[in-house]
Amino acid sequence: MKHFALFPTLLLATTALAQDLAHNQARVSGGTLQGAASANIHTFKGVPYAAPPLGPLRWREPQPAPAWKNVRPATQFGPRAMQLPLFGDMNFRSNGVSEDCLYLNVWTGAKAASEKRPVLVYFYGGGFVGGDGSEPRYDGEAMAKRGIVAVTVNYRLGVFGFLAHPELTKESPHHASGNYGLLDQQAAVQWVRQNIAAFGGDPRHITIAGESAGSWSVSAQMAAPATKDLLVGAIAESGSLLGLQPLPTLAQGEQTGTTFGASLGASSLAALRALPAQQVLEATGKPGAPRFSPLVDGYFLPRQPTEIFAAGQQAHVPLLVGWNSQESGYQGILGPNAPTVANYTAAVQKLYGDQAADIARLYPAATDADVEQAATDLAGDRFIAYSTWKLADAQLQTGGQPVYRYLYARPRPAMTPEMGNATANLAGGVTRNAGPAKPAPPAKGAVHSAEIEYALGNLPTNKVFAWTPEDYKLSEEMQGYFANFIKTGNPNGPGLPQWPAASQQNGQYLRLDVATKAEPDQTRARYQYLEQHASK
Repeated sequence: MKHFALFPTLLLATTALAQDLAHNQARVSGGTLQGAASANIHTFKGVPYAAPPLGPLRWREPQPAPAWKNVRPATQFGPRAMQLPLFGDMNFRSNGVSEDCLYLNVWTGAKAASEKRPVLVYFYGGGFVGGDGSEPRYDGEAMAKRGIVAVTVNYRLGVFGFLAHPELTKESPHHASGNYGLLDQQAAVQWVRQNIAAFGGDPRHITIAGESAGSWSVSAQMAAPATKDLLVGAIAESGSLLGLQPLPTLAQGEQTGTTFGASLGASSLAALRALPAQQVLEATGKPGAPRFSPLVDGYFLPRQPTEIFAAGQQAHVPLLVGWNSQESGYQGILGPNAPTVANYTAAVQKLYGDQAADIARLYPAATDADVEQAATDLAGDRFIAYSTWKLADAQLQTGGQPVYRYLYARPRPAMTPEMGNATANLAGGVTRNAGPAKPAPPAKGAVHSAEIEYALGNLPTNKVFAWTPEDYKLSEEMQGYFANFIKTGNPNGPGLPQWPAASQQNGQYLRLDVATKAEPDQTRARYQYLEQHASK
């Protein structure tokens, strides 16, 4: 199997490239692309960065994209990765679902290839089972207007992105299987390294970013031996692979893959590859179906990410990292029970046993009025905040570069009247409710994923919420912090509230809200305790 290697340097002179951009064209390793332009921003959509992973390439590491002879249109988002409609409120602009999904999208305001603008490569979220680079909340135009070449990347998901199997391991020259979705991301970063100069980007100034599964991906790429040296910075929004539980081993993944194949009547790899993609996909949605996600395969991830970071073998780059104030609801601890001290005490006792008193001390609720916040904090930490904190702390300990930490705390505003009787969902859409309209209670915190449109300048693309001047002000600040960090490795700049240098080192974080300000960190004891007493 041919390893995905870096392509030769660009073939055309800078002057020719400059002329190409003027005509919305870019010459990359596979051939010439024809993009489009609007508001002085060039867009190139549906750019193949690897070969379609079809037939014998299903469950293989990404291969170089075939070259093309004629000018290739790049004005339509490529297909999104195979996925079930698990998140009904995700908004896609892509042209359908397909195994043939390894495409990326580029936004640039450069007029010439010689400009060498800093580059942002953004990985979407969706639990490694959903999502797409075409979602409006990830649109790169606003960042491109701030002098950055923005890239979104499609990568394989679910069983297509993370199946391990003994026969796959045997056929691999690296004696590894699984993690194909992460290898896709890696191949995309390598492609960007070789080709982004055609879009006016600096191939040696790449920052990766992502939210939720995209943030887990950022931590994975920071740990991956073949990616880490291609990066100058990383932005992790809510999540990392440095969680309370270790990642599955290759042997565990192989057993899961074998069992899954048997459930489909496919006792061999050849039989699995022969099955229609839709049949394989639908099998993952049946009751009892396994979850396919990153594992320690011995190649992409040679060891547990926590071990890689502890040894200082990750990318030594500045890190901008944080999470939201309501990553999970109190129901994550209490279930359907009312938020009372008695119910909270019983739930903590059931979850933690002889550690319950310690948890109650760290997440205190003296009265019923305290319970909702205490249970919300505990549920959010268990879900995703702990792993994000651990990434920040591990990079602080061994990364040798500044770590800027935030807490995003702005609740989404009320929905627009046009939404009627609906419930807001995490991906920015809504679920329509039957029956008489009942206004939803005001949000008390910033839910999981709520910061994305603010940070990337895409509030206008989300028609669900009645954005206020305060929302746009916060979005301007967040765009400023992100853009400054991508450009310099430091989020601070003129007109922005001061983000203390290396805030994590100083025991501070930046609270992003209507009144953005730095605050002392009062939560470290919670995470240290969870680290020492792995969650049950």
